[in-house]
Amino acid sequence: MSNHQDILSKLDNKYKKISQNLDTHLDGLLHSKPITYWDYINTDALLSLQTQRTDQPDEMVFLMYHQINELLFKMMLWELDQLATEQNITATFFKERLSRVSRYFDMLSSSFTVMQHGMDLKQYMKFRNTLTPASGYQSAQYRKIEFASTEIINLVDNRFRHKKSKNITIKDAFNDLYWQVAGKDFETGQKNFMLSSFEERYKEELLRFGKEYSTKNLWSIFKGLPSEIQEDKGLIEAMRHYDYTVNITWVIAHFNAAKHYLTNGGEITEATGGSDWTKYMHPKYQRRIFFPELWSEQERKDWGTNV
Repeated sequence: MSNHQDILSKLDNKYKKISQNLDTHLDGLLHSKPITYWDYINTDALLSLQTQRTDQPDEMVFLMYHQINELLFKMMLWELDQLATEQNITATFFKERLSRVSRYFDMLSSSFTVMQHGMDLKQYMKFRNTLTPASGYQSAQYRKIEFASTEIINLVDNRFRHKKSKNITIKDAFNDLYWQVAGKDFETGQKNFMLSSFEERYKEELLRFGKEYSTKNLWSIFKGLPSEIQEDKGLIEAMRHYDYTVNITWVIAHFNAAKHYLTNGGEITEATGGSDWTKYMHPKYQRRIFFPELWSEQERKDWGTNV
């Protein structure tokens, strides 16, 4: 009984802080229904979001797989936001949150076998044309994960990176970000529909997000920590694992899945968005590294070449 009184006292204090009457809320509980699994996760709504565009059965695999990716991306951003907003970061807190994000990417890396071996090639080659010019390239959440992970200079196209200031802003760097290579002719400046439609929908949102995280991305946070935390071997290992997992392991898994379907009889087929996906996806071309100073000069030089 005393335990009940203690709980009631805590509840009373809770509601007083927001100028609410505890008795009113307790009375409301008398009429509430018990929560169920399907109501909590909105099962019916979730399962109603799969709308095929073709009559090919394996399109459903493709569709649901990418929806799962986006849910995992949301989970990653949730963790990255906690790191970005934590006031008193310890090595333990940093490692724990970063390890969570790494595990999500580990899941994505291993899950590409679903794509690579879980769809009929003939069906894929049929429904992919119906999906043109949509592309996984157009995932705004993934772009945000990159902005939340490193400084903008490390996301600039490898051909121009050495010409830019290390403190370049997202606004000044936007047109030279590495993923522009997949949707833009740099000689003419012409953007394909995949890129132009993506920017029309998300550019302003991405600019705001990139600016917000310019000083609270993982790399900036790490470099601002006390030396004893920066030198924590477990944290350095976690940072390197995350960097390698995102920019090599996961990318190569994606690349190999694409290669399985888009290399037909020895000929390379365009991706649905019309991009030169081989040079856009393979890490040896862009050498994208979130935390460059945590790798040796030779490791940076060999980035993505031995996979």
